[in-house]
This record gives sequence, C-alpha cells and structure tokens, in this order.
Amino acid sequence: MRKKQLLAGLKSVARIGETAVVAAKAGLKYATEKPSHAQLMRETFESLGSTYIKLGQFIASTPSLFPREYVEEFQKCLDQTPALPFSYIQEVLEEEFAGQNLADIFASIDETPLASASIAQVHAAVLKTGEDVVIKVQKPNVATILYTDLGVLHVVTKLFEKAVPRVKFASLSEIVEEIRNRMVREVDFIEEAQNLEDFVQYLRDTQNQYATAPKVYHQYSTTRVLTMQRLYGVSLTD
Repeated sequence: MRKKQLLAGLKSVARIGETAVVAAKAGLKYATEKPSHAQLMRETFESLGSTYIKLGQFIASTPSLFPREYVEEFQKCLDQTPALPFSYIQEVLEEEFAGQNLADIFASIDETPLASASIAQVHAAVLKTGEDVVIKVQKPNVATILYTDLGVLHVVTKLFEKAVPRVKFASLSEIVEEIRNRMVREVDFIEEAQNLEDFVQYLRDTQNQYATAPKVYHQYSTTRVLTMQRLYGVSLTD
C-alpha cells in the first residue's frame, strides 16, 4: 500500500513538472510566433492533456460566459484532439480482455479513430456476431493526471480568490471543484455503462420515443473500455 502511494506521489510530481515545461513552451511560442490567444490557449490545453481538454470543452459549451473566438476555437477539443496510435488501443484491449483472443470478439476494428477527446478515444468496430459497435478506450494515466491537475487548480483558484476578492463572485474554485467531482467519476466506464442503462430504462418508463441511447455490451466492457452499439448521426455542433 505504501509503495503504491509513493508511486502515485512520484507520478504527481512528474505531472507538475510536465505542466511547467508545457507552459514554458507556450510562452516561447507566443514570443516567437505570435499565434492568436485563443489558438495558443487551445494548443496548450491539448498538450497538457485530459484535464485541460475537458476545461476546453467547458469553454466550447458555454458561449454565454466566454468570447466567441474562444468558444469556436475550443470546439476542436470536443472530438478533434491529437489521436493516440492504434498500437496503444490494441495494447489496452489485450490487457483488458486478457485470456481472450481479440479476433474472437471483434471481426474488425477501424484503426482510424472516429473521435479523440479528453478522457478517451473512440474507434468503430464490428463484433464477431455482426453488430456495428464503437469502442471507447481510456487514455493513459488519466486518473493520475485528473487528480493532480484538478487538485492544483483548486488550490490555485482558492488562492486567487483570496488575493483578488472581487473575482470571488465568479465562484471559480466551486466550478473547479464541480468539474473535479464529475471528471473523476468519468474515469470509471463501468459507472458510465450503468448510467446508460439507467437512461434507457427511464426512456422506457416514460414511453419517450424522441430520444435514444446506445446499447451497452457489458461482456466487452471494463473500467477502461466501453463497447456500445454504433449510432449514426451528426455532431451537435454541426
């Protein structure tokens, strides 16, 4: 247990160092290339990974609070963040379905992702039984990154509110705390699968035929992999 805590602490320290390096590179890029503030902020958030991409999604989804330039720029964080190599996706699938041959589960998996966002990357696939599905695969070290980044952000916003009392009305620390609570729960795909099931049951109970949700394939889902029925449509931002 102690060894595990020590390892987690070292990962957190490494994450703080990584954040400082990315911030320094962003400052250098601004000084030499002069990109727009919105573009530089979005690219920096993407370099920092899961937590900041999620914050970028919050900006993209809240046009009433942020300037239009930032909202439009951060819409790229909704599903167009830099993709992970397919070799990583394969590695996670093999780990999560250890003891099973992937060829016995999936007839095919599209190596080009449908989307890549803050916490996971999504690939289209076909089950051995013929159903079209999507596989949502968690990105590496997401839990450590979330806990470290949001812990630091929460402390920083608290200190900022004390140093500049007039910004306290914006409730920045409360917003960060709420985001932290929500994001930490998103790391567990088993809970997400149950939420989908609960929503489907709600639609049945209310006889609602105007909304739908994908079927979850629980036998092919774990805490880091979520396999769902593929639904075809257009992005909400289209």
